[in-house]
Amino acid sequence: MRKFRKLVEVGPIGLQDWAEAKLKDVATEIVRYDTLPESEDELVERIADADAILVRTLPQVPASVLSRCPNLKYVGMCCSLYSKESANVDIAYAESHGITVYGIRDYGDKGVTEFVVYALVRILHGYDWPMWRKRPKEITGLKIGFVGFGTSGQMTARLLKAMGAEITYFARSVKDECEKEGMHYQPLEDLLEQSEVVITCLNKGVILLGEEEFKHLGNGKIMINTSIGPASDMAALKKWILDDSNTFVSDTSGGVGDIYNEVKDRKNVLCPDASAGMTEEAYDLMSRKVLDNIEKMLSE
Repeated sequence: MRKFRKLVEVGPIGLQDWAEAKLKDVATEIVRYDTLPESEDELVERIADADAILVRTLPQVPASVLSRCPNLKYVGMCCSLYSKESANVDIAYAESHGITVYGIRDYGDKGVTEFVVYALVRILHGYDWPMWRKRPKEITGLKIGFVGFGTSGQMTARLLKAMGAEITYFARSVKDECEKEGMHYQPLEDLLEQSEVVITCLNKGVILLGEEEFKHLGNGKIMINTSIGPASDMAALKKWILDDSNTFVSDTSGGVGDIYNEVKDRKNVLCPDASAGMTEEAYDLMSRKVLDNIEKMLSE
């Protein structure tokens, strides 16, 4: 297998130590930066004459940077790549100029699932948190609707169903295997109206819940956002959160969005501002997938 001549980690990556050591097998020269560049010019200086770079969700790597790096042949995204449009790398430009971009998926889902269960148990039972109803409530019989039903959504739904929850979902298509397991598709408006808990599991940049959707959701509900970014219109979400009968949950401030500082101290907002998906196991799996992509690139 051939090697890269020079590989640059353009900012903090978070690969496991064993993975960093293995990079020596795929690149003759390795340059690492543990801070983010402060400008596009600095990013270009860091890339310099490298033929490969590794990058996470930051910094942005637009066409204006890629066009100034003539030796670059590979960009390894050490983060979830959901679509070209939502990526922090200008993939369309890269592809049209002979630069291969590989991203990864599905490496932090189990931690997200654990966070959802933690949040629900804490709220339903009132463990160091205002109890949702007058008496502690089990997950058993709870009507939980998922908006977005990819890998993490289905993993979470299966665990909650095993605990006795009634699961419905809204997605771009009906999931036949899930239907056989007793988890059923619903139109979005019906799901919002009938669910006691709504869990959003959408791709980065997808906003599905606006003012009309929150009217259908109503009050006295729990909403948990597990998307990388907001899943709701900010004004509509803020209005819903300001009703004390509602409870909003997100693991990170990014999942709350621009209103984070306005609502973070409210008693009905649970946001530890720590990525639930980035566990020791997730970093290990991320590292393996990043290395697999590099080996795939070098073997082509």
